[in-house]
Amino acid sequence: MITKAEIDQAVEGDTIARRFLATVQAHPEQVALRAKQADGTYAEWTYHDYAAQVAAAASHLRSLGVVPGSRVVLMMRNCPDFHFIDLAVVFLGATAISIYNSSSPEQIAYLTGHCTASIAVVEDDGFAQRFDQVRDQLPLLTAIINLASEGTTEALYHSGSLDLLAEVGNSTPATVATIIYTSGTTGPPKGVILNHHNVVWTGEGYLRMLDVEPVGFRAVSYLPMAHIAERMSTHYLALMGGYEVTTCPDPGQIASYARDVHPQIFFGVPRVWEKFHAGVQAALAADPAKKQGVDDAIAAATPISERRTLGTASAEDDATWKALDEAVFGSLRAMLGLDAVLYGISGAAPIPAELISWFRAIGVPLSEIYGMSESSGPMTWEPTRVKAGTVGVAFPGTEVFLAEDGEVCTRGSNVFQGYLNDPEKTAESLDADGTLHSGDIGVFDDEGYLRIVDRKKELIITAGGKNISPANLEAALKTIPLVSQACAIGDNRPFVSALVVLDAEVAPVWAKEHGIDVATLAELAQHPAVIAEIDAGLETAMARFNNAERVKKVSILSSEWMADSDELTPTSKLKRRGVHAKYAAEIAALYA
Repeated sequence: MITKAEIDQAVEGDTIARRFLATVQAHPEQVALRAKQADGTYAEWTYHDYAAQVAAAASHLRSLGVVPGSRVVLMMRNCPDFHFIDLAVVFLGATAISIYNSSSPEQIAYLTGHCTASIAVVEDDGFAQRFDQVRDQLPLLTAIINLASEGTTEALYHSGSLDLLAEVGNSTPATVATIIYTSGTTGPPKGVILNHHNVVWTGEGYLRMLDVEPVGFRAVSYLPMAHIAERMSTHYLALMGGYEVTTCPDPGQIASYARDVHPQIFFGVPRVWEKFHAGVQAALAADPAKKQGVDDAIAAATPISERRTLGTASAEDDATWKALDEAVFGSLRAMLGLDAVLYGISGAAPIPAELISWFRAIGVPLSEIYGMSESSGPMTWEPTRVKAGTVGVAFPGTEVFLAEDGEVCTRGSNVFQGYLNDPEKTAESLDADGTLHSGDIGVFDDEGYLRIVDRKKELIITAGGKNISPANLEAALKTIPLVSQACAIGDNRPFVSALVVLDAEVAPVWAKEHGIDVATLAELAQHPAVIAEIDAGLETAMARFNNAERVKKVSILSSEWMADSDELTPTSKLKRRGVHAKYAAEIAALYA
């Protein structure tokens, strides 16, 4: 068991800068960062190169007035420059704040003004133009560094260099390392303050949970760096653990990058894992006999996988799974680029337990993590002894417990320092004794594994007074093969209904198999055979719920809900109010 005292001792006096220098000293020739070039090959930077770029960028930023306590806003895709500049800011004792690349000029004005940033670093002209549109609203912003402007890269990396060892004292464990802005689903974004101790302590806890040496671990950075999960896993944790990070500037290309990189550690929001799964189903659908064979193999492997996970598998189980792996699963994992994964992780939103079991059955060791920006990322995780449908046990060195109303709470060195300039919201989430209130309702099993029931503020209360978890219903709906996304409806309604979105990869293949010739997904969504198939799947999906909880009717939609849209946040959480507003007519028809 990893204790708080062990982690405390390991990180005493540490900062992000000190841990980075320790990695550089220990592994200077280890590849740290990779980026695909126009010709399809990859440029690489070792940790020695990484440090040199950081030292040069820090020199340039200092010449522009960045000093301890300064704040620098970053608006960049996943690229090596992000890592260089973020760490350069850290070494100057300043704070780097990444904002979502989709931010509108109005959002840029709010976020940049709220954090009182003096410098903005943007990747290209498009981002720069959005800043320019609101420049008159940002009197504290003294410079916008556009990496695409002629001469900028030369000035940033070739006009001087600082001695990083001499600069390491610019920050202490109490220095603010970053401010993570929440996605603002319930109001204006809140700035989550994380200091160096929060980040390093959490990173140390992660590294101690891994049962292998992580130096050289291959990872792909593709989710927004404005989100704590990506910032922690492929930036802070990577520089502490000595990972090799390949940057993917377009999240839509993650499937091809996975096949290129063969990552050993891979984090994805549930939609990413659902896309991988759907890709396999679509590929197999062209050969019904082969698909049936794979389905049979997975059905046979699922209980064996569970016993292997819990350490109760027999020698016969091991032999059976090995045979299935050689015959079926190995090629499936290779097709996905997930054949080297040692730690597959899903987080940021609920994932169906059935999907966890499916991946584990084919040999991808997928687990679900739970946490929030306010806990520096993790609150619970168990990467090895996984129980599908739970989010693991308390993160090492922390306390996770339930309040009287079932709300999940935690205490530990991963808990944030408060919301920037918002003592009222801070007091709502953080007690004087350091207890963080998650806003989620949960239950523990007899081994301390946590299952999240729902958001406190998102429980559906039907007209009959029944409290219902929409997240559990939505997870069940997404087990219907033709359904990719779902939103349960029912607040103050006589029964629960749902909006479901056709899977754009699976549905056309299914239609072809069933002799349905239609030109568009919109036509397919209205086809009687599709409606009948989803209705039949609804019966199965709802079987484990009582009658009052079950979704009785669905409206089938054809357009996928994309991240950072009316329907989803940038991290693919449902914007329920946005969904309800956009599809008011469809919802009304369900109750007509």
